Amino acid sequence: MSREYLPWLRPRSYDERPCVSDEREQLTYAQFEARVTAVAEQFAEYGVRVGSVVAIMLPNRVELLISLVAAWRLGATGTPVNPVFTANEADYQIDDSGAVLVVNSGPDAPDGGRRSIAVDELRRTPQGAELPPVPADVDALALLVYTSGSTGRPKGVMLSHANIDAMAASMVTALRLTEDDHCLLVLPLFHVNAICVSFLAPLSVGARLSVLARFQPEPFLKAVAELRPTYFSAVPTIYTHLVSLPQEVRYDTSSLRVAICGAAPASEQLLTAVRDRFGVDVIEGYGLTEGTCASASTPLEGPRKPGTVGVALPGQRIAIMGSDGALLPAGERGEIVVQGPTVMQGYLNRPEETERTLADGWLHTGDVGVLDEDGHLKIVDRIKDMIIRGGENLYPKEIEGALHTHPQVLEAAVVGAPHEVYGEEPVAYVTLAPGTDPVPSSDDLRAHCASLLTKVKVPVAVLVMDALPKNPVGKIDKPSLRALRAAVPTQRH
Repeated sequence: MSREYLPWLRPRSYDERPCVSDEREQLTYAQFEARVTAVAEQFAEYGVRVGSVVAIMLPNRVELLISLVAAWRLGATGTPVNPVFTANEADYQIDDSGAVLVVNSGPDAPDGGRRSIAVDELRRTPQGAELPPVPADVDALALLVYTSGSTGRPKGVMLSHANIDAMAASMVTALRLTEDDHCLLVLPLFHVNAICVSFLAPLSVGARLSVLARFQPEPFLKAVAELRPTYFSAVPTIYTHLVSLPQEVRYDTSSLRVAICGAAPASEQLLTAVRDRFGVDVIEGYGLTEGTCASASTPLEGPRKPGTVGVALPGQRIAIMGSDGALLPAGERGEIVVQGPTVMQGYLNRPEETERTLADGWLHTGDVGVLDEDGHLKIVDRIKDMIIRGGENLYPKEIEGALHTHPQVLEAAVVGAPHEVYGEEPVAYVTLAPGTDPVPSSDDLRAHCASLLTKVKVPVAVLVMDALPKNPVGKIDKPSLRALRAAVPTQRH
């Protein structure tokens, strides 16, 4: 393969090294290249060319990665589709992206009315067909990654080859990846985190990738013990499941030198529990799909500050902006904004939203944060999640942080409930640590909050749930919780 169109691929000296594997097969770098060439020939026969879009609707497996790189070989763009989407959801993305071809699980899978290839029909051996010259435009689109759509129809985030190359290089530097590293991929590959952090970054240094089809707590630990990876990237929900396993469940995790936690805030208690139980250091990351995954990370070595998500990743700049557009000094709250080579090209066919999000040369994240004098970033909350009670701004994350200090609380989420006088008041939903007995009451948990927060920030109710609803990438689904809040009393005791 040529570094002209995939600048992160390594030279021929890596041909016989292990490259990617899943539960079905393991490929060396040379075998991966041959499979990519074979599928690129097949795609070309289906009319895929420079500027085309290929939709890939597959669960985590090697063929998903092969299809993605085959599209790049032809100068096309890949759009990964959540494999559990309904036909309505999948057809929307396929149609919105303008895909000319869909790779899916078979004839009964959604295809948006486009031509499709079933995964088992993907070509495995090159036929020697003449392919067009390798594209060399690093500004061409590599990925169309669709946001979760919690505030409306999902939007296609346009990421160029330059974007994903910069993101991979940034993670290599931050994680100090070498050819001796081995990533265990467990996050879904329709998300940019898995593509950039777990696939592109290790392959850019000749390292190895093992792909898991799905996450299950004990099988995941068994895979760690058997495959001996050096790192993995996950979300707080995965870590919560791992530390909730019975204490007698033990596997060898000594091969891990670091684990990454991102996509949603994690409590210090959860990160400490992971370190204590599995002996692996957990670093947090922060970023958006619009920033090609990550913009800040806890330093691998050096000073760490609890409650922060670390400092700007190499090549990126993070600042705090006031409502007037001025950048704020250290210690002041405002919107987190980002600059750098990982900032997206825009939203597909949405010029007005693109202009708002990329106004004044900054990526506007919609998150409220604070930078300290050393550049460490603290996430205060999402602007859209802010609760306005009687004209006073309340930040759910602050209240969630107070709940997380309760020894029996495992997860917490706070949303605003309508109030006829104050406009909104905070309501909390929590899950408890396994084996909690007795179960704390709503009043017990409210009293705990009252010991840490001013009265207006104390939730009017705290509801204990078996599990908090999650969206496809493992973030707590606050829109679903807001839908429950109508039944929650809003009178203070």
